[in-house]
Amino acid sequence: MNDSNMFSLKDKVVVVTGGTGILGNAFVDAIVEAGGKVAILGRKKEVADERAAAINAKGGSAIGVVADVLDEQQLSEAKDKIVAEFGKIDGLVNAAGGNIPEGVLQPEQDIFKMNIGGMKKAVEINLWGTVIPTQIFGEEIVKTGRGSIVNISSMNSKRAITKVLGYNMGKAAVDCYNQWYAVELSRRYGDTIRMNALAPGFFLTEQNRNLLTKPEGGYTERGELVIRQTPFKRFGHPDELKGALVWLLSDASQFVTGAMICVDGGFSIFGGV
Repeated sequence: MNDSNMFSLKDKVVVVTGGTGILGNAFVDAIVEAGGKVAILGRKKEVADERAAAINAKGGSAIGVVADVLDEQQLSEAKDKIVAEFGKIDGLVNAAGGNIPEGVLQPEQDIFKMNIGGMKKAVEINLWGTVIPTQIFGEEIVKTGRGSIVNISSMNSKRAITKVLGYNMGKAAVDCYNQWYAVELSRRYGDTIRMNALAPGFFLTEQNRNLLTKPEGGYTERGELVIRQTPFKRFGHPDELKGALVWLLSDASQFVTGAMICVDGGFSIFGGV
């Protein structure tokens, strides 16, 4: 392959779960900008359809697909719709997940009285919300002969981030799954399908904006702690995830599997001293 085309996603069809979120939107844009066709999958039909329409209006190729990543039937129906529209599926970005209130343990709460059901729910959406879509879409991706699956890890799986225990456990499980499944895919299918993870640092999203920044401007106490732990001394911008994602989806990373790429401003490696 010509080096100038290695990073191209031209003619590749990629499904993005959680495609209606802030980071999911950056992933969708990255795929389109690299020449790929994208299926924007999420539970918010209006948002998915709006984003797809905007892409198509600019000459790109996208469809909105409604499905819950924990619902196998809905995902199977989504797969059929995507294959009917594009003829194949080359890649998957498992961007659905995130923190939920029930999976949070506040400092003033009794550690032995945590919301077990809430913690399970947080693990479920992050872990099984990654595993189940892979089960459904993976069979199609294998057929292309050169496919790529990208999971979304987090700084929460590398360090003990206070309060968000459920999210910590869920993303740590994703890391384990990412390595285990990458090996098993290789043992069964050789180099025809790869699995890697992208680990964002702290980016401002709908879920964490109020935790990290003040409405009047500036950082909250928690936001200040994050900045102090980040050598770049700032939060990331969603667009700064695009390059790593396209690399992992493209043939430029064709000898890479089971890896985890941190895009974090140095957060994961800084000892704080």
